[in-house]
Amino acid sequence: LVTGASDDDPSGIATYSQAGAQFGLAFIWTALVTFPLMSAVQEICDRTALATGEGLGELAVKRFHRTGRAVLGVLLIVLIIANALNIAADVVAIGSGMTLLNAGPTWLWALLAGGTITFLLVIGSFARIALVFKVLCAPLLAYVVVAILGTHQWGQVVSHTFIPHIQFNKTYLALLVAVLGTTISPYLFFWQSAHRIEEMRDAPEGGNEPVPLKRLSRRKAGKKERMSRLDVFTGMAFSNIVMFAIIVATAQTLHIHHLTHIQSAAQAAKALRPFAGRFASAIFALGFIGSGLLAVPVLAASGSVGMAGLLGREWGFSRSIRQAPVFYGLLALGTVGGTAFSLLHVNPIKLLVLVAVINGVAAAPFLFVVMRISSSHRLMGKDVNGLTANILGWLTAAIMAAAAIALFATGGL
Repeated sequence: LVTGASDDDPSGIATYSQAGAQFGLAFIWTALVTFPLMSAVQEICDRTALATGEGLGELAVKRFHRTGRAVLGVLLIVLIIANALNIAADVVAIGSGMTLLNAGPTWLWALLAGGTITFLLVIGSFARIALVFKVLCAPLLAYVVVAILGTHQWGQVVSHTFIPHIQFNKTYLALLVAVLGTTISPYLFFWQSAHRIEEMRDAPEGGNEPVPLKRLSRRKAGKKERMSRLDVFTGMAFSNIVMFAIIVATAQTLHIHHLTHIQSAAQAAKALRPFAGRFASAIFALGFIGSGLLAVPVLAASGSVGMAGLLGREWGFSRSIRQAPVFYGLLALGTVGGTAFSLLHVNPIKLLVLVAVINGVAAAPFLFVVMRISSSHRLMGKDVNGLTANILGWLTAAIMAAAAIALFATGGL
């Protein structure tokens, strides 16, 4: 649920809202297509943690030679920068949401949100604050209500869901890469693996260290794998249902009233007020405030986890600052840097879509790394990818690569 909810962060909300407002129902097929793809990828990342008790960074060291590790290091630096930009956009969205609730100026709440999250993370409070953030993400389901109540042409919704309506122009393709990039985001690969390991560290079997499936009894290992897979699939289902609802809701309200230029998630919520009511607008504001608060730690931690693991250093919120200085240093750099960048008054929607496009372009190389690791019998043992996982995983990599190539070919950047 944490992974799925953080995927519907203000970047995702703004991108999906822009897709619905600008192109109507033309993008809702992506919610159906990406569900099995992102579920498969997240299950693969989750299983690497379960099978080995190690993060993707550590596993990359074992799987690749020096050149491969160097390339991954460069990709992780790009990911950390993209995450910092995403954090900037998210804290601005949090501030905008508070402004929408008449709670004060955007810059003040952006600064407070970034500073508070950094402080709480450094003192190791993520497990506790995540419980609150999960509750704050529940208002995102209000988009489902608006989508249901605001839709009067269900035949078109069904048709556009199952029949892709692709337009071969640079605006559509750029937004398509942004939608794919914000849905199948590279930072989620590292986060899913890391979050599972953190959970395994808290299990009673190994004390303070994760115990891989091969060291559990057959019954316990089977149960753990089934429950983890169910966890992944339900989280991704939540994420895509919200994604589908946001596109439909904005298509059935903003698009048909020619309000096609959305500048932020807050503006999307405000623009929906005439159609959904003032109370619903406040719920939307709370929704992306909550998802933004949850996404910032996930964004900051994902790149930090990968880089620390690649460098052979300790990482994780279950470790102290003294035990994992590199991890916490990168974590603080991401949150503080993102917060500082948010004060430069950059156009939020342009920043959000830019980050989503970067994620879309970077996803294919990261997926290559994930698939090579999860296909290794030496690392994974009997938990190596099966046929279905291999097909869906490599298909996802191919789709992300093809979308990025099409974007460059049409001059979409």
